[in-house]
Amino acid sequence: MTDTQTAATLNDVFGRAGTGPLSGVVIADFTRILAGPYCTMLLADMGATVIKVESPAGDDTRTWRPPLRDGEATYYLAVNRNKHSIALDLKDEDDLRVAHEIAARADVLVQNFKPGGLASFRLDYESVKGLNPEVIYASISGFGSKGGKDLPGYDLLVQGMSGLMSITGDQDGSPYKAGIAVFDVMTGMHTGMGILAALHHRTATGKGQHLDLNLMSSALSGLVNQTSAYVAGGVVPKRMGNGHPSLFPYEPLETGDGELIIAAGNDRQFRTLCDALGIPEVPADERFATMNNRNANREELRPILLERLAKRTAREWFEVLRSSGLPCAPIQDIKGGVELAEELGLDPVVNSGSGDRRVPGIRNPVDFSATPVSYDLAPPHVGESSALVRAWLESDPEH
Repeated sequence: MTDTQTAATLNDVFGRAGTGPLSGVVIADFTRILAGPYCTMLLADMGATVIKVESPAGDDTRTWRPPLRDGEATYYLAVNRNKHSIALDLKDEDDLRVAHEIAARADVLVQNFKPGGLASFRLDYESVKGLNPEVIYASISGFGSKGGKDLPGYDLLVQGMSGLMSITGDQDGSPYKAGIAVFDVMTGMHTGMGILAALHHRTATGKGQHLDLNLMSSALSGLVNQTSAYVAGGVVPKRMGNGHPSLFPYEPLETGDGELIIAAGNDRQFRTLCDALGIPEVPADERFATMNNRNANREELRPILLERLAKRTAREWFEVLRSSGLPCAPIQDIKGGVELAEELGLDPVVNSGSGDRRVPGIRNPVDFSATPVSYDLAPPHVGESSALVRAWLESDPEH
């Protein structure tokens, strides 16, 4: 059977109408909370058939409320569209048999149980590989499967232990976490990228493999210039509020009625800023002529800029600086961010599902010109597709 036929058959069985680039790929999703579900939702948007295996109690985030929409936690709704839920108690032999059948027929299995936690259910990589030799098996944990295998894998813990919180917050204040579970999201994207690479490799070689990911490694990679400062430069970064360790001005600055983000990332942009502020002589001052000098003398430069910025409002300066081509931005709330994306034609809000059950969410950020993503299915209720999945398992695997 061709890939096109496989995709069409799966779409017919599971009610997907899209023709995304991953149509025909079956993903067994044994994940919950955020990193794994975010990864599998992105892949589901791209056409993959994702079977979300939940306990009868459901994904933990179903209870993470408020906020709510029609009695459902918006946290859960954010990362679970386009999936089919089957409720299985892995301690029940009949349910465990169904879990094994799903693993045996899946192209990809993603799980974020504690390292070793699925071995007793014979759903660890080696066991699943015995059932499904070409399977791509992705494991997500907090701190890896070696010395950190017993550490709980919560994003907040990783934000603290990776060093992120040490560089977030006011210079003389307390460490702060990010406003989202940033490393869960980052690890979800890393997992998705790894799965796509492994699918490409399997197409070429016919071989599956085990992908092992953890939040701590994603965190250190995602801290980019800050971890590089230490490992390559021997510098331990510190909190700088909204300041940047290598660029100035590159932060929110006070205007006549509030803050405006100003990003002068090179000498040309700094000259543009000074011209717009009416102080064209400042870039000629040796203390401020180059980025290195501006960094070294930022406390001397700051009051010069603030004196000029105080003469107009943030909105007025935004218009002036924007028209001059200088990167700048107001600081908005989430509502303002969504509305700006709408104004820019980015169409940020999509509705998944149909009929009486249509759930708004944020669109997949990838636009494909030939194989667009789709939003056929609303986030499922617990076990909503149990009968459908069981019927698929009972069908001929080749049809």
